Amino acid sequence: MLPHPTHNLPTPSVQRLPSYLRLLKSAQARGETVVSCTRIAEEFGQLSVQVRKDLAITGVSGRPKVGYQIAELIDAIEGFLGWNVKTTAFLVGVGNLGSAILNYEGFASHGLDVVEVFDANPALFGKMVKGRAIRPVAEIPERAKVLRDATGQTLEMGVVTVPARAAQSVADLLVKAGARAIWNYAPVQLELPDDVVCENVKLSESFAVLTNRMRMRRS
Repeated sequence: MLPHPTHNLPTPSVQRLPSYLRLLKSAQARGETVVSCTRIAEEFGQLSVQVRKDLAITGVSGRPKVGYQIAELIDAIEGFLGWNVKTTAFLVGVGNLGSAILNYEGFASHGLDVVEVFDANPALFGKMVKGRAIRPVAEIPERAKVLRDATGQTLEMGVVTVPARAAQSVADLLVKAGARAIWNYAPVQLELPDDVVCENVKLSESFAVLTNRMRMRRS
């Protein structure tokens, strides 16, 4: 059980967990069985007290002078993030960014299961990408029904990688089809029902931070 409601959890702590997970899996692959907060902190240039606070949100606790059982900690992080179960998703926008997401196999290991892909370009309809046929955007609700009737699965997430001008209408279709979460790569704020969660991937803001840091280094 989580120590706090998810919406009250500190976002930076959640964002650090995937990095901890990669470290833990590497250590496990080397045959290691325990790890300390100090070891993790040294790896990422952080204070051990911060690492301990980050890990505490998963509900797992370490033993004094011993640390954490790596296998238990991996299970706790993956369970907290929801990466130990499949998340059924539709991806809309099979351009460069959408194709890159589909081709990145790391997301599959995190439970992301993109079962259908859509685009607005008629020239792409019927073409295959990673074993999936590209379909018209208008077919999103219909394909969600087919998915439900054929497999019993429901659409859980929509991945939006379309231009800003099309993002809201695409999100509306995904919500109509049953999606309760939107992973939005479009540079626009979406208007969504209160029961739909949305994560906006702010590529330009991230790039701005990077280029600013480069400028400061040059000064």
